[in-house]
Amino acid sequence: MTDPFSRLAELGISLPKVTPPLAAYIPAVQTGNLVFVSGQVPMDNGQVIATGKVGAEVTPERAKELAARCALNALAALDNLVGLGRVVRIVKVVGFVAAAEGFTGAPGVINGASEFLVDVFGDAGRHARSAVGVFELPLGVPVEVELIAEVSG
Repeated sequence: MTDPFSRLAELGISLPKVTPPLAAYIPAVQTGNLVFVSGQVPMDNGQVIATGKVGAEVTPERAKELAARCALNALAALDNLVGLGRVVRIVKVVGFVAAAEGFTGAPGVINGASEFLVDVFGDAGRHARSAVGVFELPLGVPVEVELIAEVSG
C-alpha cells in the first residue's frame, strides 16, 4: 500500500486540524478494526469554505473539489483517532450533495472524494460508495462526506 503521509507530501497537501464537532457527536469512532468517520463538510480552520446548492450557486466542478476537501478532513479525523499509518483500506464512502432542482450529478461530485482517496492510498483507497442528492446540508454547505476505514491492530 502507498504510504499516505508520503503521498500527501508528494501532492503538496498537509492534514488540517480536526474541526471540533458542531453538535452531539464525535469526529470518529473505532469498533474492532473499523473506524467510522462522521460526516465532514468543506471547512478550513473551523470556517465553512463554500455554501450553496450544486447546479445553482456552486458548479459541479467546484463541488467536486469541495468533496475532496471533505475527504481530506475525514483523513484528519481518522489520523487523530488512530493514525493514517494504520489504515489497511478505505471500505466505504457516503457522500451527500445539496442539489439544485433537477441536478442529478451527485456521483460525479463525490468522485472528488473517491479520486482523492485513491490518490492517497492507491488501490487500498478503492471503496464501496453511495452518492446521494439531498435538499439541504448542515451550515448550507454543498457537500458532505463520511467514510469507514479498516485499520490494523
